Amino acid sequence: MEIRTASSPRDVKHYTTDRLREEFLIQDLFTPGEIKTVYSHIDRIITGAAVPVEPMILTAGDEIRADYFLQRREMGIINIGGKGTVTVDGTVYELERKDGLYIGMGAKDIVFASADGSNPAKFYFNSAPAHMTYPTVFIKPENCVQVELGSLEESNHRVITKYILPGQVESCQLVMGMTSLKPGSVWNTMPCHTHDRRMEVYLYFDMTDDSLVFHYMGEPSETRHIVMRNEEAVISPSWSIHSGSGTRAYTFIWGMVGENQAFDDMDGASMAEIR
Repeated sequence: MEIRTASSPRDVKHYTTDRLREEFLIQDLFTPGEIKTVYSHIDRIITGAAVPVEPMILTAGDEIRADYFLQRREMGIINIGGKGTVTVDGTVYELERKDGLYIGMGAKDIVFASADGSNPAKFYFNSAPAHMTYPTVFIKPENCVQVELGSLEESNHRVITKYILPGQVESCQLVMGMTSLKPGSVWNTMPCHTHDRRMEVYLYFDMTDDSLVFHYMGEPSETRHIVMRNEEAVISPSWSIHSGSGTRAYTFIWGMVGENQAFDDMDGASMAEIR
């Protein structure tokens, strides 16, 4: 498990490109036959991925000082690869591409497997500290709350699918979903915002090898950017905007962790103050 510390906005103003990427960019998550995890001190989120060629067991490791991974945590999973299964304490859940799963605190035995090792599942997950147990829930995107926003004229026609949120799939603090841009649209989350009560992680995917997303971060008056490629994730502190513009349409998974689960609790940044 890789450990990332928190960063001050005062310091980030002076980071080089390499230092920005070192602190906030998460690369090489999806490696066949491996489970990779990154632990951030920002709201204690764990971002990870499992790409099972053969069945793989999720273990706690020494870093979180727990007997098992979800002893004091909850987890949301979305599969972005081939068909696979997640077995939770003996119950098997079959996940097609873009299916999701919420696993509550206290689940002990978690096993990832692919239906076809030559076309493995790619289980992307976010995990947050938890204080009580909520039921494990299998999530089909077509059964989720979906919101269509933007327009082609504004280059931001997109569909937001909310997988884990109050009133649909209950959790302690994790909120998770997916945003898909329509062909011809490239912007997400613009006009942009911050939210002091929670942080966020984005995973960009459904990108071609020769396409990029310019992910914008920083305070509204001190923006910076990180160049993102397919299946890379980025950590967004609560003081930072989190917006992107791609060379073509793409999809991203967002996971939020913190004090507040209200999706609309945002501090908007006007276009006039962006610098």
